[in-house]
Formats: sequence, structure tokens, C-alpha cells
Amino acid sequence: MQRALALAVKGQGFVEPNPMVGAAVLNARGTIVGEGYHERFGGPHAEVNALAQAGESARGGTLVVTLEPCCHFGKTPPCTEAVIRSGVSRVIIGMADPFPKVAGGGIAALKAAGIDVVSGICQPDAERLNAPYLKLLRTGRPWVIQKWAMTLDGKMATHTGDSKWISSESSRRMVHELRGRVDAVIVGGNTVRIDDPLLTARPLGPRVPTRIVISASGYLPGDCQLVRTARESPVIVATTAEGVARLSTWSNAGAELLTMNSLETLFDELGRRRMTNVLLEGGAKMHAAITDARLADEVIAFVAPIVVGNAETIAEAIRLAGEDVVVRRPIE
Repeated sequence: MQRALALAVKGQGFVEPNPMVGAAVLNARGTIVGEGYHERFGGPHAEVNALAQAGESARGGTLVVTLEPCCHFGKTPPCTEAVIRSGVSRVIIGMADPFPKVAGGGIAALKAAGIDVVSGICQPDAERLNAPYLKLLRTGRPWVIQKWAMTLDGKMATHTGDSKWISSESSRRMVHELRGRVDAVIVGGNTVRIDDPLLTARPLGPRVPTRIVISASGYLPGDCQLVRTARESPVIVATTAEGVARLSTWSNAGAELLTMNSLETLFDELGRRRMTNVLLEGGAKMHAAITDARLADEVIAFVAPIVVGNAETIAEAIRLAGEDVVVRRPIE
């Protein structure tokens, strides 16, 4: 099962809003003869890929899969049919799939075909693997990741607002990799006004994130990187009815204006669009609002060996030896 879980992670960023799933097939002697994972949204599922690799060697053997096989027609035929046809005598499952069209139906179909089914093996690991998928099903909202860089004395910027660069080059590479796996990157209006960010993944990843700016006032620069590239990568400005009137330059450039009453309203809408993972990048006020509203699910903090004190720029701050410390934890 641990091998199947490791295979499943390879689909991260490619399969959402579907879950990540991995599978391994053992022959009757207990030797692995097939492996597979869900490689892309709309493509064959993990069980089908693993069974195809195993071929006739699967007959009388065991299928190990991280999530209950589907039993309905979606983008692909039911996986239960492929499992039954393969001739395996036993299926070991990490966790049941709460998706309404499955929800125990896959296990029932396999048992009805005379296959021995064991479920709940390494279930905590399987649930952690697909926590964003499970949250989207349960609440209708995406998994929200808060990301920030900070100094040893707890600063996200100097008193003048300068923040380039607190994090190291290797940390920034990690951020770009993360951007390439999420559905949206979110910043506040101050970040756009001060930093003029592009918010794209460089190099490109498996996903092209929608770039979202939260600005209740709508006071945003009409000539910035987000406006200039709005027709190249999606841009949304989440604002109020009053803010919409100030954002004609953005809408004319191709940005979508989304009227919202609260942060909860925004996340509800992103969930309706089947966004599974969103990344909050800044700034300080937005992070405070998200924290106060208890809307985040995970934190990634890059703690740099820098002491800012009263320095006006990061370049003037005291740098200590060593690398950034990266803290990544789900919120309990």
C-alpha cells in the first residue's frame, strides 16, 4: 500500500479535481507484476493502468489500490468492471471513496463478484494524500494553502514595505513548482500595488493557475503585469459592487471581475468551479483576514536567516549563515 501511495503522488497537479490514486498488482505468489497511477484528468484510472501492465499475471492475484474503485460511468468506464475481468481474487483498498456515485458501491460490486475485499489499510495516509479532494466533496470549497516568507525577527517586509528578497532562490523555486500544481494563486491589492507580481509558474507546471486579486476598493493600478498578461493567463479580481466601477481597465484587458460579499463567498465560487487547491501568497493584511476567519487548511512558511530590525530594505538587513527553514503543516 505504501508503494501504491507513492505512485499516486505522481498524479499531483495533473488529475484534479479527481483524486490521486495509485495501484499495484501482485500475482498469486505475491510478486508485484503491475503498477499504475491516475496520470491525468480524463485518462485511465490507476487500477486499469496497473492491471494492463500485469496482464494475465493478475489472475488469482491481489490488487492493492489507495482508493475504492469506481463503479459508474464518468470520463472512463467503471473500474470495477476491469477489476472483475482481470481475475484477481483479492482487492486491498486504502480508503472508501465518499464521492456520491461510488460511496461503497465499488466495494459492493467487487464482493458481489466473489472477490475478497479488505478496506482501510493505511487509511490515515490515504486520507492525507487526498485531503483537498475530500474537502471539496465535503464542503464545496478548495483546499487553501497559506504561504509566506518571513525573517527571524518575524517580518514579512521592512517598515518601508520592501520584501525582495526575503526567501532564497531555492525557496522561490519551490514556490514556482507549487504554483504549477494549484488551481489559483491569490494576493491582496496591496501586493499588486507594491510588488507588481506576475504570479505565474516559471517554468510551467502541469496546471496554469488562475491569478486572483482580492481588492474590496477596486483601487488597483491600470498598468501592471497582471493587466498586461490577462489574456495570456486567467486573471480574476474579487471585489465589491463599488470596486467594479473602478476596474474597467482590468475588464477591458480580459480580467474577470467577481463581485463578492466575503472571503467565504469567494471560496464558495472557486469550489463551484471545481478548483481543488488554491495558494494564498500575500500580503500581510490578507493573511491576517484568512487566519482570523479560520479559512486556511495548510501553512507553508519560509523562515529566512535574516534580521531586519529597522533596515529600510532587505538588502540592508543582517544576513546570517545557513539556508531557509521551510515549515509545512496542515492546520488541525
